[in-house]
Amino acid sequence: MTHPRAGQPAQPEDLVDTDALLAAYDDVQPDLDDPAQRVAFGTSGHRGSSLDGAFNDAHIAATTQAIVEYRAAQGVDGPLLIGRDTHALSLPAWRTALEVLVANDVEVLVDSADGYTPTPAVSHAILRLNREGGHGDVDGIVVTPSHNPPRDGGFKYNPPHGGPADSDATGWIQDRANDLLRAGLSGVRRVQQAAALDAVGRYDFLTHYVDDLPSVLDVDAIRSAGVRIGADPMGGASVAYWGAIAERLGIDLTVVNPEVDPQWAFMTLDWDGKIRMDCSSPSAMASLISRKDAYDVSTGNDADSDRHGIVTPDAGLMNPNHFLAVAIQYLYGHRDGWAPGTAIGKTLVSSSMIDRVAADLGRRLIEVPVGFKWFVPGLLDGSVGFGGEESAGASFLRRDGSVWTTDKDGLLLALLASEILAVTGRTPSQHYRELTERFGDPAYARVDAAATREQKATLSKLSPEAVTATELAGEPIVDKLTRAPGNDAAVGGLKVTTESAWFAARPSGTEDVYKIYAESFRGPEHLAQVQAAAREVVDAALGA
Repeated sequence: MTHPRAGQPAQPEDLVDTDALLAAYDDVQPDLDDPAQRVAFGTSGHRGSSLDGAFNDAHIAATTQAIVEYRAAQGVDGPLLIGRDTHALSLPAWRTALEVLVANDVEVLVDSADGYTPTPAVSHAILRLNREGGHGDVDGIVVTPSHNPPRDGGFKYNPPHGGPADSDATGWIQDRANDLLRAGLSGVRRVQQAAALDAVGRYDFLTHYVDDLPSVLDVDAIRSAGVRIGADPMGGASVAYWGAIAERLGIDLTVVNPEVDPQWAFMTLDWDGKIRMDCSSPSAMASLISRKDAYDVSTGNDADSDRHGIVTPDAGLMNPNHFLAVAIQYLYGHRDGWAPGTAIGKTLVSSSMIDRVAADLGRRLIEVPVGFKWFVPGLLDGSVGFGGEESAGASFLRRDGSVWTTDKDGLLLALLASEILAVTGRTPSQHYRELTERFGDPAYARVDAAATREQKATLSKLSPEAVTATELAGEPIVDKLTRAPGNDAAVGGLKVTTESAWFAARPSGTEDVYKIYAESFRGPEHLAQVQAAAREVVDAALGA
């Protein structure tokens, strides 16, 4: 249910007490009898709040030691790059990590300007140094909870392939970190903060990233067309990057709001009344949407800049699925350096509009489970030109068909929107309307349904045979998937498709609910029927 103040400016009572947050980081010791206070790596690392005993000094010390031991076991012997975003807990967690890394004789590189570092800049740097050679195997850590509220912290590991760590890695790191916590951090090596800061090396993330953008985007076209861009860092790590992009690339770009505030007091409230830097949310993006007519294209990024939100004068904020479909159609028609067999990657909860675009392009579609990690191998070897998630995360290859990043890149996708306008003379939202005229106009939504912990566990391990239904919202079921067709990996849930609709159900990792993603090419009323039928199908399969 939407909060009555969603989309309205935050008030003092909405703001986190950052002093309490930072004090709890140092003072609170996690209770390991409570599963919510253990280290738990989801699809984007460990996240939590110090106020809840879920993201504290002990968690980060143990997790960093576990990463040290994991990389040593994997033979990773080069520098480790570490970046952080603007959340209040990111700086103390970054310092904790440095103390442990330096104590373990790991060569560490931090930002040369002591600035904030977007996730894609870390991925870009890992790949650049490994391609350059002579450094050993280089990997990285990003201290960020992404778009999560200001009270949260986050910590994620990127191996030498530059993308999110896979489940084998995160599972090992998570289990080892919890063992270290149970042992009272016995086995965790650590030096004093001053000694750690003195020992680290420096890397100019911003310069290497920004100066390399012409290799992946048609910056000349953006400049020549004079596209007026409004970029809102939303108080996140891209704040210095957008100004540098405007200056160094000579494009007409205005940083709409350069403010950095760990309370995010300038934000409008998200749909549930929380402050959340979700650039795909109309409520969180309300300020930028209100200025949509001031620029040809406007864009927002979440706190670590791995997600994008695209705003146009004719449509306001684009649905992430819509922009992904347009980006794919454009890129595969304007990248002559990409091999003819270069595939398209999507997660199985992304819009089927992408399927129709891919078929029209004559390109192979690779459908994978939720999580950007599944796109890493294809982006790395150039066999996948574009990988995208419905949650507004994507990346794609350089213009010559080689890898750019293997993690989501919100800056890149935001600039692509301007390239599309510059080259075609039409906004991405105008392109999407053309797609609907050709392929139909799907209705898409995500809702939650209640589920016990036991039911969620059952859902994550369902077999297709557990679904006995033969019909969904008046149409015959044509497929029941518990493994992704693109790579045969378990989806951790269920996807059911018909000729014109589908739903996917996945258990939440943090709440007693399962998520239902659904889409219908027969309109909103049929979508509602699909959602209702999805609950019935899943409940029957779970024995609810």
